[in-house]
Amino acid sequence: MNAKDIKVLLDITKDFSLDETLVFLANQYPGKVIFSTSFGQEDQVITDFIAKSNTDITIFTLDTGRLFQETYDVFHKTLKKYKKPIEVYFPEATAVESLLKEKGPNSFYDSVENRKECCFIRKVVPLRKALAGNSVWITGLRAEQSENRNDLQLFEYDGGFEIIKFNPLLKWTLEEVETYLSENNVPQNALHKQGFVSIGCAPCTRAIFPGEDIRAGRWWWESSHKECGLHSAKKE
Repeated sequence: MNAKDIKVLLDITKDFSLDETLVFLANQYPGKVIFSTSFGQEDQVITDFIAKSNTDITIFTLDTGRLFQETYDVFHKTLKKYKKPIEVYFPEATAVESLLKEKGPNSFYDSVENRKECCFIRKVVPLRKALAGNSVWITGLRAEQSENRNDLQLFEYDGGFEIIKFNPLLKWTLEEVETYLSENNVPQNALHKQGFVSIGCAPCTRAIFPGEDIRAGRWWWESSHKECGLHSAKKE
């Protein structure tokens, strides 16, 4: 896969609707299209599209072991509404045990390096396992979520995970996302009504204040690029 292949995908699907693109990908890469959900608003929109498309697209989530109860609640509601299985990937128990033994349960507050180590163990490693052997990874990334995502395309090649990445909501605004969820009666995380826009692990997420950046509530004690490595991983 190279830049030319990505251009071909962009050209073929340029006039496709989101539904048509999902069907095309499912047919083009049978059994090898996978969607990662954290049950945030964007991911719930995509889950609704996938469920209605009746395509062979696998949905999975990463359970870090530090999620909000409200996230598990919307997980359960999503299963009940769509009757579509969601695969779950956990971090390796021995890695988590070693981390807590050596640095304690809250080492991520001490430094950016420690926080990224925790994210790597709890998110990046399980994600690699989930993506292995697949061809297309569907994400809920939106350009306005952060400055780091402004230069993304609908299709990209992720060299860190060696997979095609499809970002169907890239140009959607938060207002468009919220409107879709409301009009289609899609289950949502109760924390969204409490000022939580981007929801990750409970110890690392807070509500944002009026006027704050969308990502301000993630790792709020840091001055960093506010990424965990899922969308910026490098091949090792």
